[in-house]
Amino acid sequence: MHQASNSTSESHIGNIRVIRHEAQAYPVSLAEQEAEVNRILSGGGSPCIILTEHPPVFTIGASGSESDVLRTQIDGEDIAVFKSGRGGEVTYHGPGQLLCYVLADLRQEQDLHRHVWRLEEMIIRVLKAFGLAGERDARGIGIWVEGNKIAAIGVRCRRWVTYHGVALNINPNMKHFAGIVPCGMPNAPVTSMQTLGVNASRMGVESVLQPCAQELFGSAG
Repeated sequence: MHQASNSTSESHIGNIRVIRHEAQAYPVSLAEQEAEVNRILSGGGSPCIILTEHPPVFTIGASGSESDVLRTQIDGEDIAVFKSGRGGEVTYHGPGQLLCYVLADLRQEQDLHRHVWRLEEMIIRVLKAFGLAGERDARGIGIWVEGNKIAAIGVRCRRWVTYHGVALNINPNMKHFAGIVPCGMPNAPVTSMQTLGVNASRMGVESVLQPCAQELFGSAG
């Protein structure tokens, strides 16, 4: 069984506040994001990114269907199911996957499509640093490599403050994806950095991602 950890740190890169958790249960992470959104809206908090990891869980987005959860016991593990308020359909989260939740204040810009573009661009730049050619795809939001999805994106926006974000597959248990129809698309096979021959650590990926996040989100709003 995977146990969530309380190991947490906070730092800054440029004007972006970075909250990092070793791991969190998905409902705990969602509660943290909602609390941060409330602080931003009330003027008591600042935009930030949250870097974390979750024990195995299938999350159902606002346009998702429980019928896209095919089974919840895979490779000897029970996988939780949680209804999420984010956009999108059904997604898997688990160890070996980096979650980057971007809490951005778009009250001046008011352009959610641009925000999603930045999320995609951040992952494209990260993958490029590891020798992988990440691409957008007409099949849907997210990032793909060689026709397979490597990063899922789901966003929620409340009064022009965003939360949720990106799940990048570094080296998760790929068997777990067999329990769902990922993002509601049966023609969208998934992949990971490890599957593509890149043996990267989460810390190594974060060290590349954080400056990319600063470049793209540091002046957003």
